[in-house]
Amino acid sequence: MIIPVLRIFDESVAKAFYVDFLGFKVNFEHRFDENFPLYIEILKDNLVIHLSEHHGDACPGAAIMLLIADVRGFQEQLLSQQYKYSRPGVEETEWGTLEMAMTDPFGNRLTFFEHVTESD
Repeated sequence: MIIPVLRIFDESVAKAFYVDFLGFKVNFEHRFDENFPLYIEILKDNLVIHLSEHHGDACPGAAIMLLIADVRGFQEQLLSQQYKYSRPGVEETEWGTLEMAMTDPFGNRLTFFEHVTESD
């Protein structure tokens, strides 16, 4: 299993986006001490992402692809929330995927996608 690590700068903003908006659950949080950066593992279905405030763990501006089962259904769920900072669209690509791309509050690009098959 490959687990991406994304850089974050603010715990409350990260949780508002990843947990409240996207629907991930926090699996664990770790700090070496009270005033140290936070490291979080989040889960949604079969997706696992690590979020880190640690300077050396990742660079802001990463791009990751996340395979999911129902991009349009996930889009409807997100749009129904009327989230102030993101109203993602879905694009059908020439290479046979449905893709919903968005940028998190820290400049990381997330593309949720599914493979589409043409009906006969």
